[in-house]
Amino acid sequence: MKSRLLLAAAAVAGMAVGIYPALPQAQQGQAVTKDAREVHLTNIKQLTFGGENAEAYFSLDGKEIIFQSTRDPYKCDQIFTMNADGSNTKMVSTGRGRVTCGYFTPDKSRIIYASTHLGSVDCPMPPNMSEGYVWAIYPTYDIFSANRDGSDIRRITTTDGYDAEGTISTDGKKIVFTSTRNGDLDLYEMNIDGTGVRQLTNEIGYDGGAWHSQDGQYIVWRANRPGTPAEMERYKSLLSRNLVMPSRMELMIMKSDGSDKKQLTSNGGANFAPYFHPNGRQIIFASNLHNPRGGNFDLFMINRDGTDLQQITFDQSFDGFPMFNADGTKIIWESNRNAKTMGETNVFIADWVN
Repeated sequence: MKSRLLLAAAAVAGMAVGIYPALPQAQQGQAVTKDAREVHLTNIKQLTFGGENAEAYFSLDGKEIIFQSTRDPYKCDQIFTMNADGSNTKMVSTGRGRVTCGYFTPDKSRIIYASTHLGSVDCPMPPNMSEGYVWAIYPTYDIFSANRDGSDIRRITTTDGYDAEGTISTDGKKIVFTSTRNGDLDLYEMNIDGTGVRQLTNEIGYDGGAWHSQDGQYIVWRANRPGTPAEMERYKSLLSRNLVMPSRMELMIMKSDGSDKKQLTSNGGANFAPYFHPNGRQIIFASNLHNPRGGNFDLFMINRDGTDLQQITFDQSFDGFPMFNADGTKIIWESNRNAKTMGETNVFIADWVN
């Protein structure tokens, strides 16, 4: 699910796999200047230009990227793939409904993503912000598997309610995801084909955005835990209307079997999109911890035991959804930096300096 980013698509019969026009070569992998304090980043390049692009994730071999984007002619997110230099952009979702959280299987033979297209071919209504900044937990989201070109789509969650935010373990055997199937927003794990579903969290509150460590031994995620009776009532009221307020989320870690849960952050901000560095000892994430009431999100890194917090990006708008490639030499993330219009969010890649 997007954090800041929020189809009237054509109603077509069957699968609609499209190719988005390639950008001019001069714009593919365009170099970008950086803040001098961003010492861990070098050779920053912008890979997308225009629209709202988010949740861009490497394939295991680092040669391709899968991401979600709202761009003409679609009115809400669809899933696209591109080469790691920004070339050869293709749409691989159906072109129907709203789609989120795309991910490659380790061998790149298939992809997974969540989509509302079985509920309606149109974009679902955006949430009403009159009560504050909220996310919509669309109950028509289910997780699907497809060939890497978008063909042979298969539904792999079938319960009522929200099923989304799926990521695949490095060995390709498990998907960790968020679901409301038991009445709350909890983490679950299932086999890659959707069988063997197992619940991992059961505390009241939102649990989401989970990732396995590269060795498969740990899971890191974001959580919103209502702490007072008033917060509990507010959370349950919003959830009954398929909404959640993400203004305060802390990072959590547990063993992959759901045991030994620990809280990593306690800064009162909106901490999200955690991802393990391939060394297994550090976790990178996005947070507005220096501006909890504002929209200035930056990337931070923290040790697996919650120590040694350090800031990675220093842009004055938004940086989020970081991910390392398999050997930790490159990082990909999304940012409002270098935006030409208000609300534009693009995909960036850089070499990582330890």
